[in-house]
Amino acid sequence: MRSLFPVTDLTTTAAAPDPSGLLTDREWSLDELADAYAYPATGDPWLRANMVSTLDGAAQHDGRSQGISCAADMRIFGTLRGLADVVIAGAETVRLEGYRPARAREAFAGRRAAAGQGPAPAVAVVSGSLDLDFSLPLFTEPLVPTLVVTGAGAPADRIAAARKAGAEVVIAGEGARVDPARAVRELADRGLRRQLTEGGPRLLGQFVAAGVLDELCLTLSPMLTAGDAQRIAGGPGVTVPERFTLASLLEEDGFLFGRYRRRDVP
Repeated sequence: MRSLFPVTDLTTTAAAPDPSGLLTDREWSLDELADAYAYPATGDPWLRANMVSTLDGAAQHDGRSQGISCAADMRIFGTLRGLADVVIAGAETVRLEGYRPARAREAFAGRRAAAGQGPAPAVAVVSGSLDLDFSLPLFTEPLVPTLVVTGAGAPADRIAAARKAGAEVVIAGEGARVDPARAVRELADRGLRRQLTEGGPRLLGQFVAAGVLDELCLTLSPMLTAGDAQRIAGGPGVTVPERFTLASLLEEDGFLFGRYRRRDVP
């Protein structure tokens, strides 16, 4: 893996002196990746998304993202989880991707302890209907209790079933639907400030439309799929496209790993 832009100084080209050694073509350590993707040192919530897309805009192949990913992408995926307080996912993505509880990883244990974090991030599942299988390990065997984020109008029996399974129910909307901005606030109020969403496209589109996405970590896969697969974000649109700025860019084996931040955040 090599950095096409130094992580901290985008005005320097890749040909410039590199005392850190991060511009060399080699596999980065998990510590180096964790430093490169560290959350901002602020007390405010920070919502980061991690998605993968093919050259022609497909976020999935045969309904899943694994087929357009690679080993380096999975290392970054694991690093982003290792840094997060909470992983946020939509119910459909949880079902399609077969979500399991996040696990503790020794490589991040010291860093998490120093940051006052638990051994692994919590998983928060966003669902208005709570049409979820609460007998799955995600709910029955988590290292950190799983949260379900829903609206006040969600079916009472499904809320009761979630609580009976051991999940923490987070109300983030007045009706059956979840208010994306309120979901971010409610999770932050529970001490889950470093937020990571892995989609799916519908949920990411809602965060984008609500104007609460701070950062996008996007893997551009050197593949073409054609077909009618979803983009990385769908659903409601925005009146004026929001401009993000490139914070860093890495490359390995033709895959590009970009990190983009909203222009109005430091």
